[in-house]
Amino acid sequence: MELKINQQTKNFNAESLSVQSLLDLEIPHKQNGIAVAVNNTVVPKTNWNEFLVQETDEILIISATQGG
Repeated sequence: MELKINQQTKNFNAESLSVQSLLDLEIPHKQNGIAVAVNNTVVPKTNWNEFLVQETDEILIISATQGG
């Protein structure tokens, strides 16, 4: 499966992936304070386990940062 994650094309050896499964592969240790959008639509964290990404989807993973 080919996905575009934060403007980078990546291939995964899976027929289907939930948003949560994708995050477990991409950022297994930093899943607090992030937001995920698939094809410019925000996916609520409560739906990450059920929401399946599709071939060629564009995924944006945003991490909250502190600054001043």
